Amino acid sequence: MDLQTRYDRQLASWLIVCAAVILSMILLGGVTRLTGSGLSIVEWAPVSGVLPPLNEQEWQQTFDKYKQFPEYQKVNSGMDLPEFKRIFLYEYAHRLLGRLIGILFLVPFLFFYFSHRIKPGLTPKLMAMFVLGGLQGLLGWYMVKSGLVDNPSVSQYRLTAHLGTAVIIYGYIIWVAFSLLYPPESDLEQGQPTCWRFAVALSGLVFLMILSGGFVAGTDAGYAYPTFPLMGDSFIPPGIYDTEPFWLAAFEDITTIQFNHRIFAYLLIVVILSFSISTLKHGNIRSEARVGVKLVLIMLALQVTLGISTLLLHMPVPLAAAHQGGAILLFTSVLFVCHRLGN
Repeated sequence: MDLQTRYDRQLASWLIVCAAVILSMILLGGVTRLTGSGLSIVEWAPVSGVLPPLNEQEWQQTFDKYKQFPEYQKVNSGMDLPEFKRIFLYEYAHRLLGRLIGILFLVPFLFFYFSHRIKPGLTPKLMAMFVLGGLQGLLGWYMVKSGLVDNPSVSQYRLTAHLGTAVIIYGYIIWVAFSLLYPPESDLEQGQPTCWRFAVALSGLVFLMILSGGFVAGTDAGYAYPTFPLMGDSFIPPGIYDTEPFWLAAFEDITTIQFNHRIFAYLLIVVILSFSISTLKHGNIRSEARVGVKLVLIMLALQVTLGISTLLLHMPVPLAAAHQGGAILLFTSVLFVCHRLGN
């Protein structure tokens, strides 16, 4: 193993750690949403907000600020200080993890850069990751601000944008890490173009499925029909797309949103099974790609099980968070297959 290959592996390991922290942030963000904690911190203080309240007086001052906003007045009126501490700490942990990922990224990047371990062409990609991370933090506050108004509910559009951006950053980091671990080599078998195109389309479909889940979370649509396979008494419930204009229902009507999420799931099952069968039939794909396809099938089965269980058990926080995490792991496995088929 030459020196640059060793450096590339070090960089890949660092990026995978960063991606794992981002995955943790996505999970914690889901828990924050599910526990109704996201609006508990009513200020944007990137520096001074690093430390939580340290004594009872500071806790009371923070609680008093929260009382000035509609969520307390209209939703949590009568909440006591211990209850506030619980929801505050969920949101605080989420923001603290965001600051941690910034440090975890910047400090090693500077070390790798000044020790000349980053190969040509990689530095702009790493800088883009850092900039996207900063923009994601701003988008998070933009999302929170949407709930600090007369209607104390975070905009499902901003929530889904925040989630989607996190997944894009995560996927970008993972892809670059894969490229460092598996650099193109002329003596390797060539990728299978048809299967690769199929995999690219599949990764896009999984991403759309995640965005669909964002709208489910943002509107609490998961509580609307806790039954499966029917929605209430029918497969197609009454009232879907019953808005003016009709397409707005896909983003604002909870029945339509849950129905669409289910249809996405059925479509994803069919597409993944078709992709797996067609890919595994080829004899000239890499062994890593074959392993990856099998991993995709395992993750699909797990994700379907988690989704149905979450629905039938009325959205328990641990299961719902696991369902969100499972979607990211399914996305990761599809990206791995895509990389090994095309590289």
